[in-house]
Amino acid sequence: QAVLVESGGGSVQPGGSLRLSCVCSGFTFRLYTMSWYRQAPGKEREEVATIDSSATITPYAESVKGRFTISRDNTKDTLYLQMDNLKPEDTAVYFCVAGYTYWGQGTQVTVSS
Repeated sequence: QAVLVESGGGSVQPGGSLRLSCVCSGFTFRLYTMSWYRQAPGKEREEVATIDSSATITPYAESVKGRFTISRDNTKDTLYLQMDNLKPEDTAVYFCVAGYTYWGQGTQVTVSS
């Protein structure tokens, strides 16, 4: 059974940074394409960033390009999302996704002054 556990969310002021982590188990992490999605209140779920099994990163969502960085550590079965220069519009629940199939429970990110 695949289990994905996100952490690192919280409240931060505009311009601040957060690093999300997603520890995975129950599947062969290194073989999976991994993604971060987010969903803000009243909005559709948005794919933020994706990294495949060979660590190739697909283009970031335009809304986060140049500010967010996705990475993975296959020795730790962990996915990361470094978020810099955060904006209020980045406020959302962030989800870790494996193979576009397995989802974590999400972690809240709130950007507010």
